[in-house]
Amino acid sequence: MKQILTLLFAFISLLTVQAQQLRNPVIPGFHPDPSVCRVGSDYYLVNSSFQYFPGVPIFHSKDLVSWKQIGNVLDRESQLPLSGATSWLGIYAPTIRYHEGTYYMITTNVGKQGNFLVTASNPAGPWSEPLWLEQGGIDPSLFFEDGKTYMVSNPDNTITLCEIDPTTGKRLTDSKPLWQGTGGRWPEGPHIYKKDGWYYLLISEGGTELAHRLTIARSRNIYGPYEANPANPLLTNCSMAGQTMQIQGTGHGDFVQAHDGSWWLVFLAYRNYGGSYHHLGRETCLAPVEWGEGAWPVVNGGQPIDTLMTVPSLLNAAAVAPVVEEKTDFRQPLGPGWLYIQNPVKANYRQHDGRLTLTASDGTLTDNEQPTFVGRRQQHARFIAETEISAVAGTGGLTVYQINDGHADFCLSEQGEIAVTLRLKSVAADIYRMPIRLTSDRRVVMRVESDGEKYYFSYRFANDSRSHAAGSIECSLLSTEVAGGFTGVVLGMYADSGRLTFDRFEYKENPLYRLSSQTSAQ
Repeated sequence: MKQILTLLFAFISLLTVQAQQLRNPVIPGFHPDPSVCRVGSDYYLVNSSFQYFPGVPIFHSKDLVSWKQIGNVLDRESQLPLSGATSWLGIYAPTIRYHEGTYYMITTNVGKQGNFLVTASNPAGPWSEPLWLEQGGIDPSLFFEDGKTYMVSNPDNTITLCEIDPTTGKRLTDSKPLWQGTGGRWPEGPHIYKKDGWYYLLISEGGTELAHRLTIARSRNIYGPYEANPANPLLTNCSMAGQTMQIQGTGHGDFVQAHDGSWWLVFLAYRNYGGSYHHLGRETCLAPVEWGEGAWPVVNGGQPIDTLMTVPSLLNAAAVAPVVEEKTDFRQPLGPGWLYIQNPVKANYRQHDGRLTLTASDGTLTDNEQPTFVGRRQQHARFIAETEISAVAGTGGLTVYQINDGHADFCLSEQGEIAVTLRLKSVAADIYRMPIRLTSDRRVVMRVESDGEKYYFSYRFANDSRSHAAGSIECSLLSTEVAGGFTGVVLGMYADSGRLTFDRFEYKENPLYRLSSQTSAQ
């Protein structure tokens, strides 16, 4: 009996060591289309960036769970022309790969010149100027073998392969069609891997909404023919088992083999709030993969993806991520997580004496012509963000921005009026409007916070602890389903006319949400 109990306790201990809790997403907020590569025990991951500058955020991790942004691949206007881009355009799905001492990032600038690649010896940069590629389609990827560099993308809704010269971008062979998927719309996001003598072709199908899924095929020859996995789709939450999960739209993934030999998948998904709406954008998630010799890969044991999952032991990953709290006082250059809409007019952004002065451009947020705006992604459903304005010689303030025709602006004017305006599909609706008294020493603190269902706006004067409510809106109004676009909410400071000076910007995750104490009168 004693031996049986000893074996039982040993088995339970083994299970405890070999399994742990994983919370998804691992990179929350608007971080879609993840691609990952491993170099030794270091992992690097990139995401789409669409109309925002700088482009293609790049992250580093040691455990596939805790990620830190170390830069942006495209941080010069010469690499990233974005005039006229909206969140339907700009930089689509990048792929990152490492080969013989060089990092490669290949992607598409939709609305401009199409597919290109850049290279670097250090993933934090600097990255080279673009090499423009001849094969069309979107979501290009690279595969290296025997001194050859292959490129796959999806012209004409067909996954297509060619050989390229990675030093010039020139196509060395004709483009050959490989696979059109299993019949889902928009076969895209292709990646090729070689394992156990098989070439595996992973793609996305179904569109990047509810029906999104990953499918896979394989061949003994890189040029095919490719045989579809009889158990496709490889991953989807659009199923009987996954339909009740908060996480939906699972797809567009990339495999990585960890330095302990285990296999993992990074992929995008979104979280619903307030019904079938998502406003945080498509986020980066992680799942374990079982991939036996000569076998088809199996993601998460064939089960749907949830926000909390029990998975095989990760690479010394922390069980609980720290609560995010960031304070920016503009004494140092802005970090890599800060974004501009299109290419910024540099003269309109001035940091001085621990302050940031924004001067309006010719275009407003709605006009979408290089508006004066700088912000950061909303990464948490429950959060508080606020900014302090010390000088007003125009009109601007704090915005909750989804797309140029879908944003909520918390606005202060030099005429002494504070207002919340919802702009949706070019229709403006006043949520709140109130005259306030501005004096030369009366700084205004503007705040937006959320419980995941609504955005609440409030303001106070810097020398007064009393807060004044300024209305609220449903988060669903700024969701992709209502406002449109391929991105997620970005919170930022802006100037629509004249000039405003901001003293600070703060963003804080608020997991135990409690609405700030507010009064309704000035």
